[in-house]
Amino acid sequence: MHAPSGSPRAAVQDFAGHTPMMAQYLRIKADFPDTLVFYRMGDFYELFYDDARKANRLLDITLTTRGQSNGEPVVMAGVPVHSVEAYLAKLIKLGEAVAIAEQVGEVGAAKGPVERKVVRVVTPGTVTDTELLAEREDTRLLAIAAKGPPASPTYGLAWLALASGQLGLTECSGRELAAWLARLAPAEILVSAETEAEQRPAALRACPAPQTSRPGWQFDSTLGERKLREQLRVAHLAGFNAQDLHVAHAAAAALLSYAEHTQGRALAHVNSLSVERASALLELPPATHRNLELTVTLRGETAPTLLSLLDTCRSGMGSRLLRHWLTHPLRERSTARERQAAIGVLLASGATERLRDALRQVSDVQRITARTALRQVRPRELAGLRETLLGLPTLRERVPTGTALLDELHAALTPDTAIATLLQQAIAAEPAVLLRDGGVIAPGFDAELDELRGIATHCDDFLLELEARERARTGIGNLRVQYNKVHGFYIEVTTSGLDRVPLNYQRRQTLKNAERFITPELKAFEDKALSAQERSLAREKWLYEQLLDALQPHLVALAEVGRALASLDVLAALAERAATLNWCAPEFVNPPCLEIEQGRHPVVEARLAETGGGSFIANDCRLDAARRMIVLTGPNMGGKSTFMRQVAVIVLLAAIGSYVPATRCRLGPIDAIHTRIGAADDLANAQSTFMLEMTEASAILHSASEHSLVLMDEIGRGTSTFDGLALAGAIASHLHDRNKSFTLFATHYFELTEFPARHRHALNMHVSAAESGDDIVFLHAIEPGPASRSYGVQVARLAGMPAPVLRQARGTLESLEAQQRAATAQIDLFGAPDEIGMSAALPEPAAPAATTIAAALAPAEPSALERAMAEIDPDALTPRAALELLYRLKALAPDA
Repeated sequence: MHAPSGSPRAAVQDFAGHTPMMAQYLRIKADFPDTLVFYRMGDFYELFYDDARKANRLLDITLTTRGQSNGEPVVMAGVPVHSVEAYLAKLIKLGEAVAIAEQVGEVGAAKGPVERKVVRVVTPGTVTDTELLAEREDTRLLAIAAKGPPASPTYGLAWLALASGQLGLTECSGRELAAWLARLAPAEILVSAETEAEQRPAALRACPAPQTSRPGWQFDSTLGERKLREQLRVAHLAGFNAQDLHVAHAAAAALLSYAEHTQGRALAHVNSLSVERASALLELPPATHRNLELTVTLRGETAPTLLSLLDTCRSGMGSRLLRHWLTHPLRERSTARERQAAIGVLLASGATERLRDALRQVSDVQRITARTALRQVRPRELAGLRETLLGLPTLRERVPTGTALLDELHAALTPDTAIATLLQQAIAAEPAVLLRDGGVIAPGFDAELDELRGIATHCDDFLLELEARERARTGIGNLRVQYNKVHGFYIEVTTSGLDRVPLNYQRRQTLKNAERFITPELKAFEDKALSAQERSLAREKWLYEQLLDALQPHLVALAEVGRALASLDVLAALAERAATLNWCAPEFVNPPCLEIEQGRHPVVEARLAETGGGSFIANDCRLDAARRMIVLTGPNMGGKSTFMRQVAVIVLLAAIGSYVPATRCRLGPIDAIHTRIGAADDLANAQSTFMLEMTEASAILHSASEHSLVLMDEIGRGTSTFDGLALAGAIASHLHDRNKSFTLFATHYFELTEFPARHRHALNMHVSAAESGDDIVFLHAIEPGPASRSYGVQVARLAGMPAPVLRQARGTLESLEAQQRAATAQIDLFGAPDEIGMSAALPEPAAPAATTIAAALAPAEPSALERAMAEIDPDALTPRAALELLYRLKALAPDA
């Protein structure tokens, strides 16, 4: 997407041949050449020429031509003002930007068309309209800058949720960029126009958010630091721990410039900064977001997910904060402990439901504050803010104290009472939806407004009195005195009474069965009443603007109230979930361990309860310094993937400060959750299932540490049996010997059950199942030791496979198992030249010993050749020494 821009080109273009109105439009359009311009004309926003054609295609609205300008027909299309939000929502969803050009001048105040100007630009990342925003999800604008060598640049990220005023910064490597994009889920990304699309990093190219190009000079570090200091009203950024993020400063320069440009004003509500560093967060790569179905299911739906299960928040503020906690878990555990302590107090006090009932009544203070700062707030939003502030004393009484976090939130719910008092005095009890409709300012707030309204109030009395008087004077019993916006006040007489119309009645309109008239007396009243109405609306608009001015000094206090309400909402929701779903408080310890007793997968358990699918089978998991890897075997559909996912979900829930679905849980330090689960082609990026599998596995092997949790499900199944088994064994060895991560390694390669015999920190576990004739019963219990078989034929039968196929498969399976038993009697498992059970059916391979299963499963020990090469210092070798070394290495080679 191209950026909306203020361009000087309008000044040099000649519009002399156009009508005055079209010349005005074209000047505006010249400043926004790549943006749809909604040009206000009365009750419609009109689009012209190419914009009209584009809107016709995107919005399916009627395309017309009307008159001429500069000798050409004027092509146009329009949308009604009263329903513009629906059209904007559709355009934003399509990634388009829209410039809103409003009438800002008075009709008839000057010669020519009414003055118009662009008051704001609506883009996917800068939406603030309530109708265009998802209530329970933040809309973020993200800017990305890069610095350093092309092969390994540092990326600076700056993001802003304009509708709530949340501003953030970070810096990351190219490897970490994809994880940040997954965390932030931006609605729009600002990039430098100097970087071609094909030169952008792969993670950015794969991101679905529309990308908007901005001039390269806007990504300036010095400019960014200055703009941040000005925005936050500080002398330096050290207080935010942001002084050394120079690449992020460059991104912030473009971000703040763009946000100010689209809103047409300063961002008064943006007064705090969050600096996030990857080292402080529990790493959740994009694959983990996807595989654990944190916010979106694998099918792309918003439920059932972990977030949809957790989110019983009473407000949109709480839901958005809960999403943030879930996607930004912290490694450092003091914050999680504080949240768990607060949940414990809420549960012990019995105040959770009373607090949640009070939270149900609050308005979205965060978004109302932002819209007040941007002067876009509507009357009923201010009425909602008033009621929320007036209800804070009652809500505050329901907040228990006793922990540092609850005490802090309790104290934050005491804003200046002057805000609520002002809103109570100024805003009507039930104001109109829109300011232009009047009835927004409360009676008694302004004497002049009350006087003007009084004239309109007495209007009905005058019309009734006039109607009665004219009926008596004329003898026309059905004579009526009425008003409409088109013709103003009039006296209506049906055809049957026209012969009795007095001479002072002046005809105003002829209808099919009636005539409408005006009298000098009615005309004089009309002038007075309409003038009073216009002046009343103008006075009300001026008073409303004065009210917004008066609220500006209180924006920081209102933002604090919003943050406190959101935090309380999340804590109360997590307390409710813990009580309703029978969760326990996890225990954090320093030694490396992951101990879960009777753990459950919360989403699967909830779905079983909803569908009547039976009870969830809880399972234990224990990993520690001596037991770091579980090799998990068992049948398809037996529950291996569910068990692995539930362990990861429990770790994540503990990290955000929640209680967890288990009877007991002890966790040592965890720095990341890595997952390689599932199989699907990435056709858009030309990656097969196997290539995607290997790419994700490679990323895990390069980044997992001894404090990471790794889930590996069926690695190697996307290629041939031999390749897959060899790779699975090698990957397991690397995780065990080098990464030393806590690993759950699910596999259908039964040869891998020999892995723990050669790796002392690994053990076998299996998912139990029972056979009954040709049927199979999945017990879903995780038990010690390897599985005896995979039950593939039985699972195929459950899937409805034709009987002839099952009979042939069963016969082949029996033959292969017999060959396996024969081969096992003759050869050692780790000395077998090929896969056990297949060697008798295939030609004798000519593979070297290094490709045997034993080599794949054995710990990786460097050879003499590898040790010799590792000791070489190439920079210190003379030509003669290099030649001698080459002969020595050749002698060490296996084929030498």
